[in-house]
Amino acid sequence: MEQRIIKTTENYSELDAFFKESKIKSLLLVCDSAFGFLNISKYFDDFENRLGIKLTKFDDFKPNPLYESVVEGVEILHKNECDMVLAIGGGSAMDVAKCIKLYSNMDPKENYLKQEIVVNDLPFIAMPTTAGTGSEATRYAVIYYNGEKQSVTSESFIPSTVIFDASALKTLPIYQKKSTMLDALCHSIESFWSVNSTEESREYSKTAIKAILSNMDKYFANEGDGNENMLKASNTAGKAINITQTTAGHAMCYKLTSLYGIAHGHAAALCVRKLWPYMVKNTDKCIDPRGEEHLKNIFKEIADAFGEKDELSACDKFAKLVDSLELEVPVAKSEEDFDTLKSSVNPVRLKNNPVGLDSETLDMLYRQIVKMQ
Repeated sequence: MEQRIIKTTENYSELDAFFKESKIKSLLLVCDSAFGFLNISKYFDDFENRLGIKLTKFDDFKPNPLYESVVEGVEILHKNECDMVLAIGGGSAMDVAKCIKLYSNMDPKENYLKQEIVVNDLPFIAMPTTAGTGSEATRYAVIYYNGEKQSVTSESFIPSTVIFDASALKTLPIYQKKSTMLDALCHSIESFWSVNSTEESREYSKTAIKAILSNMDKYFANEGDGNENMLKASNTAGKAINITQTTAGHAMCYKLTSLYGIAHGHAAALCVRKLWPYMVKNTDKCIDPRGEEHLKNIFKEIADAFGEKDELSACDKFAKLVDSLELEVPVAKSEEDFDTLKSSVNPVRLKNNPVGLDSETLDMLYRQIVKMQ
């Protein structure tokens, strides 16, 4: 399915045209706590009077959203007879909206997580407010049930239409702009070398890498075209990840975020910064069924996307980019931290990684990523 992209201008007239064309009667808006600070929030002030469409807002959820919040969202959807879902926000808002869409036609008396998915035709559109997760382009969502992370996967809840509002990025704190951009860049790199990569996914990765690097300065300067192009690059990286899934860089980063309180993209970049040169130097440990020569060629293609002639120069360029953003390097409190980190890595994610990583190698990499006190 090719997503429809709507680029907005200051008066959001494009959205008026879209909603009139959709002929819906009742809209469920799923948004996070930052919604009120966005320009687009004003667009919805007189939404019902202007378009004759009932508006129901749902924002009763937290980061790392709970299953119970999704259940509440489905109840609100039905109570208000909503015939379209719009998600505006970051990854959590996207995940909640995706699951509301997915579970909207399922039996509310039974646990949704245990039911067989039946595809429904409830229209679902999304507007990302960061240029990083690419969630609006993927078949993945994460919610928590009884404290346990639940990965929900379905092609059917990929939004059919995506709204790009460059103004949404203007109010982001600079740390969030840095970390989300790095998340999109790591998505592109990891997808490129994934054992699941295809010609299509690698083309997405290449396009996203080039767009991120060429628009980075304008993005940090908060220029309109820089923000818009970064939204597009993040979406393209999401399309790559939707095909391949992430690899060791992301598998290794999750515990860094919870243990040291750093942002997801920040943690991913710190991991990829050390993982990438290790893999380039150890292609003999290749576990991609397509073989070591294939992997070497992939690393050359990534270097080319970075505008570098050889593989290690590309690794160095990435490392210098991360360093230039002056992000904090976590400090281990004790030796126990390294045991915690290496035991946290999801082995399923490592199966997507083209170079085999054992516990000893993970320990070595974490000792390069994290400083000792």
